[in-house]
Amino acid sequence: MKLGIVGLPNVGKSTLFNAITRAGAEAANYPFCTIEPNVGVVTVPDERVTTLSGIYNSKRTIYTTIEFSDIAGLVKGASKGEGLGNKFLGHIREVEAIVHVVRCFDDPNVVHVDGKVDPVGDIETINMELIIADMEVLERRIAKTEKQAKADKSARGELDLLKEVYDYLAAGNVARSMELEEEQASFIHSLDLLTFKPVIYAANVSEDDIAGDDNDYVKAVKDFAASEGSEVVVICAKIEAELAELEDEEREMFLEDMGIEESGLDKLIKSSYSLLDLISFLTTGEDETRAWTIRRGTLAPQAAGKIHSDFEKGFIRAETIAYDKLMECDGKLSTAKERGWLRSEGKEYVMKDGDVVHFLFNV
Repeated sequence: MKLGIVGLPNVGKSTLFNAITRAGAEAANYPFCTIEPNVGVVTVPDERVTTLSGIYNSKRTIYTTIEFSDIAGLVKGASKGEGLGNKFLGHIREVEAIVHVVRCFDDPNVVHVDGKVDPVGDIETINMELIIADMEVLERRIAKTEKQAKADKSARGELDLLKEVYDYLAAGNVARSMELEEEQASFIHSLDLLTFKPVIYAANVSEDDIAGDDNDYVKAVKDFAASEGSEVVVICAKIEAELAELEDEEREMFLEDMGIEESGLDKLIKSSYSLLDLISFLTTGEDETRAWTIRRGTLAPQAAGKIHSDFEKGFIRAETIAYDKLMECDGKLSTAKERGWLRSEGKEYVMKDGDVVHFLFNV
């Protein structure tokens, strides 16, 4: 999973990125200190993996990961190349989802690129640049499809849809908020439009606001996000930076003292899994315990293919049990078998989050 962190300059993007990846990207109080996207890979914490690895004394313990890219601050005119905009827009095309950091705090010592704090205005500034870039993509695709439609009537439906999306964007809307049928959505996804990518808005608040009720800036962001079906995570980049320096036990004490239930990183991970409709299944044994990430709705053979293509080609069946059920047996598969809880599933089985599975195959 690859997420791109975007936002206007000086909203806390690089500070947040440094904190969640401990990668040390430069964070400075002036625009464009990030030119090339910094990339950091974050391990997704999963107590189920830790527990199973302990039970089976696994030689290797492998958690799933998320890749974060810190993409430089966009400004008005980015779609026309302002502030190295075209390069930045190209970086956004490479990610599966966007974490859009918006400033929801007042601080006279931190410069705002537009001179005032206005999170919804900031969002609209970036959205408009992405919309313009998408419209240019659509213009080229429409011109190409119009030529095809003259010779091939079947291309007319595609052309009508392209024009419909273009008009929707021209009205100032983002593509992800458009109501589309499944087949239409699949086609639009194939165009790799920037505004069709799912978004998590990371509302960056001050240390004083993180544990209390939402401030007016956050409320405005949540209202805006609801209008386009996006998610909002309230974070404090400064606190995340402090947490990054602490050991696990110290982090828990720090969060408790601050009155915070979970870190911003944990919130982002949960939201990104929800946003992209992802789940994890588990494999375990003496050699290795591992979490594997798949889309919700994935069938057993395709899940097996995540481990190795031969597993999918020669799939016979999946022996599986829910993690919670296995824990009721103290992690013992023999006990689970005796109780009839270890299931044998075929090619039509839809994988569930937390399935502990052993695939049988023959190639």
